[in-house]
Amino acid sequence: MTIDRRSLIGASLGLGAAVSAAHASERKPSPTAPNASDFAPALVPDDGRDQTEALQAAVDSAAEKDIPLVLPPGRFIVSDLRLRRGSRVIGTARTTTLVFSGGSAFVTGDKADGLVLDGLTFDGAYKAFDSARGDGLLTFSNSKNLHLHDLEIQNSSGNGVSLTECGGRVEGLLISHVLDAGFKSLDSLGLDVKDNTVTDCGNNGILIWRSKQEEDGSVVAGNRISKIRNAAGGTGEYGNGINVFRAGSVLVSGNRISDCAYTAVRGNAASNIQIIGNSCERLGEVALYAEFGFQGAVIANNLVDTAASGISVTNFNEGGRLAVVQGNLIRNLVRREREPEDKRGEGIAVEADAVVSGNTIENAPTVGIQIGWGKYMRDVAVTGNVVRDARVGISVTNAADAGKCLIANNLISNAKDGAIREMDRGVFQGPDLAREPSASDRIHVMANVAV
Repeated sequence: MTIDRRSLIGASLGLGAAVSAAHASERKPSPTAPNASDFAPALVPDDGRDQTEALQAAVDSAAEKDIPLVLPPGRFIVSDLRLRRGSRVIGTARTTTLVFSGGSAFVTGDKADGLVLDGLTFDGAYKAFDSARGDGLLTFSNSKNLHLHDLEIQNSSGNGVSLTECGGRVEGLLISHVLDAGFKSLDSLGLDVKDNTVTDCGNNGILIWRSKQEEDGSVVAGNRISKIRNAAGGTGEYGNGINVFRAGSVLVSGNRISDCAYTAVRGNAASNIQIIGNSCERLGEVALYAEFGFQGAVIANNLVDTAASGISVTNFNEGGRLAVVQGNLIRNLVRREREPEDKRGEGIAVEADAVVSGNTIENAPTVGIQIGWGKYMRDVAVTGNVVRDARVGISVTNAADAGKCLIANNLISNAKDGAIREMDRGVFQGPDLAREPSASDRIHVMANVAV
């Protein structure tokens, strides 16, 4: 439907008078565009009182008539605003602010197909809400064709936006100062999460989750994510820029992610995930992760600068397998010496059914490329990579019951403790295989250059 002066509803008395008497003769009376006072006679910007009742009446009336509700600049104090199928609420370039007055929920909607929110600011004022009603300042469920655009969501005591069984587009949002996750999707019906800014979050940036392991197909692209803490603790459940859990066939591309307590992009039991062309800096653990029971991961053309580990494709013991790690630039890795065990300092680590090719790794204090862990290694090809300034260039598990691997045509420069070494669960052993080839028929080393 075209949004024009015939169809817009003003939510203030001033907006209701937008069409002057000089133009009135040009219009025919329309029952779908009455004066705003017919919808919300008591709705006044910056009034200081709770205006939930007036705003709810205006939202419901506009939805019934299938026309958008346009709100003027100013602050409106509300609580438990319920949106419905066809609700379209439009603000004025984020100068229209809805402020949470407290209660069981702020803004919710169920079966709200076609919902549009545009140009609004939502301020949760850090007031608690009832998780039984939803875990986000904005909580929507069972809704198709949502369009959340150009919104600012801030000061949430839980999540910023939470969607369950929803599809549509989420774009141009600024989500900040939330105590849990900035954005959460559970059991998506197909979402595009694009060009948003998510910053200053207590636990995670963007979550794409499913209740059980199955195809999801969401696209998470072009977002700016920063300053993600790990307030809830744990060993990786929190502190991530983007976390894909059980959701298959998710595309994560072109995002700018920085300053996360743990990981930039973490795929957990996320089959057929694609992590492509992301810029990732200053991560506290593994920058890019494919872990646990997944089959299929493409991690390509990403840049990682400063992390405890660059890329990890792991958990063959849990069924994690099948990956391409290609064309990534990884540099300035660090060891977490205060950690009792998991110190990292690895550029790339892979375990099963994987190709690692065309990557460039610089400054890896433990190892540039690590192949396998104990017996968990099978069918790995490491070819055509450049590794500079590492303690060891490439390491491969020496377990007799591990599978086979090919290490060929790599350039390894200034590896302090050997270009290619066998290792036993992180402990390097034996000669430099770049100079003394292994007698094992599992490990095939050829045409590498060590300088």
